[in-house]
Amino acid sequence: MKKVLALILALVMALSLVACGGGNNAANDDNQAADDQNTAKTVKVGIAAPDVTHGWVAGVAYYAEKYCKDNNLEYKITTSSDAAEMASALNDLVAWGATVIVSWPQWSGMETAMQEIIDSGIPVVNFDVDVNCTGIYKVTGDNKDMGYQSAKYITDKVGEAAHIVVLDVPSSGSVCELRKEGFYAYLDEIGYDKSNITEYQLNSFAAADAQSAMADILEANPQIDAIFSMDDETSIGTLNTLVEAGRTDVKAITGGGGCQAYFKMIADETYATYGPASALYSPNMVEDAIETAIKVMNGETVESVVVIPTTIVSADNVADYLDANNTVY
Repeated sequence: MKKVLALILALVMALSLVACGGGNNAANDDNQAADDQNTAKTVKVGIAAPDVTHGWVAGVAYYAEKYCKDNNLEYKITTSSDAAEMASALNDLVAWGATVIVSWPQWSGMETAMQEIIDSGIPVVNFDVDVNCTGIYKVTGDNKDMGYQSAKYITDKVGEAAHIVVLDVPSSGSVCELRKEGFYAYLDEIGYDKSNITEYQLNSFAAADAQSAMADILEANPQIDAIFSMDDETSIGTLNTLVEAGRTDVKAITGGGGCQAYFKMIADETYATYGPASALYSPNMVEDAIETAIKVMNGETVESVVVIPTTIVSADNVADYLDANNTVY
């Protein structure tokens, strides 16, 4: 009997030890999960933007904020009017605790401020512009290809002997320079007679500037087959002038950007005769910039320069790009 009792007691003790061991393992698992959660990298997106001087910039801010909200990311957006103000804003974002920074300065002189942030271990992704820093990343559209694709669209519409008006905006710097470079590169490929091209210079991309200038351009040119407009807002002003003047000779007009107001005109039968289109350089590319910054923060390998290909938006596919919630640009 004593042997039986001893055996039962031994079994009870053994089961008790197993139970205790199981409890400790469960506790260890819980502690490990908590540790993993605590060591997960926090994402705080700092966005350094210029003041809104053009609808496209407003569009970038819209899509940046939308992306952060849709993905439940903590974010802070600053706006600046010059390089010194943006350098200060970048310091504010670091002090706020930004773990990644996306910026698109429109001035020179940002190298020192950005290099200090990069050297501190915070990934910096520039959107649309170049800043000469070691370890910086860039997400951009392809200005040269925009011009190339626009030339292809125009010549497909009106042929190779048409009169094309080019609306240049020299104040845009490399933007129009690159778009014109791509435009003429395609025309050279097909042997286009460039004597059929007339260039005009506008003060800015603003629709009002284009609308005013186009009145004189139409008067000076009784026949225009196509218009190489390099910006969506410029195209809006141009279309308004064409309608007001009752001109029906223009059969192709391009734009550039990602402006919802222009997309609506592309979709509107009222303007169909003008063959409006846009070489997409959408402000929603900023979403790719934020994604890139987070990937860098997480140690993923990404290209130092990410180029978003050009898409031509025309009446055939404009429905895919309309965003009823975007009332900004």
